[in-house]
Amino acid sequence: MKISAKGRYGLAAMTYLARNYAAGAPVTIISISEKLGISKIYLEQVFSLLKRARLVNSIKGSQGGYQLSRAPRAITAYDILSAIELSLMEEAAPASPEKMPELDRALASRVYRPLDEAIHKSLAAVTLDDILTAIDEEKDASSLMYFI
Repeated sequence: MKISAKGRYGLAAMTYLARNYAAGAPVTIISISEKLGISKIYLEQVFSLLKRARLVNSIKGSQGGYQLSRAPRAITAYDILSAIELSLMEEAAPASPEKMPELDRALASRVYRPLDEAIHKSLAAVTLDDILTAIDEEKDASSLMYFI
């Protein structure tokens, strides 16, 4: 499975919102852009998809920005990527529907469906909370000093 830049940016931006979730204040696209080094225009496209999927709420006005629509523990990587990555939800086209329909059914049942299910299960098992925990673990591991 290949995740596009838009999908990776969506995961990063949502993780940034999750990090700021407890503060309760909306986060602007400009601040996310500056912190993560992602184009503001590109982030606007990503947030449009996330808003359509009801993963974020937008607040208008001078103190506005974006907030997660629910707690970080209730938003999965699958939720985010399925809102952004159109190919994640796309069905495989039959290879030879007229000539060998049994081949297409066999491929669907033994290859495509199990792969789709495995991807869904794997991504649905990771929440934004899990990503935040992993970030903290990475920080702790990198701050350790080893003496020989």
